[in-house]
Amino acid sequence: MDCTVSWTGATGARSGMGFIAETGSGHVLMMDGAPDAAKPENGGQNLAPRPMETVLAGTGGCTAYDVVLILKRGRHDVRACSVKLTSERAETDPKVFVKVHMHFSVTGKGIPAAAVERAIAMSHEKYCSASIMLGKTAAITTSFELTEA
Repeated sequence: MDCTVSWTGATGARSGMGFIAETGSGHVLMMDGAPDAAKPENGGQNLAPRPMETVLAGTGGCTAYDVVLILKRGRHDVRACSVKLTSERAETDPKVFVKVHMHFSVTGKGIPAAAVERAIAMSHEKYCSASIMLGKTAAITTSFELTEA
């Protein structure tokens, strides 16, 4: 897996702290820093997610993918799945994530709550590389709600 991240300000077309990530799979992701009123040259233009937001989003995508796949492999009729991530970061540099809570919302027909609980646990204990990495610095907690379709 590879990725190239390029500063958009280096082209002279824009100033600030915007970046474009070009992934090995051929996709593009924009990132930008927060505006800095005190030192505008050090801040972004708020045109895209912050880099650490993309880490959080990637982790959510990784674990939601796992949960859906595990439920489908268990022949459960899953119709929708989302995960809301809330986090806390360290107050000093490096401002790593120290707490992450993931609340899953799963909709399906006849899915037992135990199956959802098991899928979430399997994701976090075995399959989700992103949450397992984040777990090295952050206390990760989960919860879920199950809605009948």
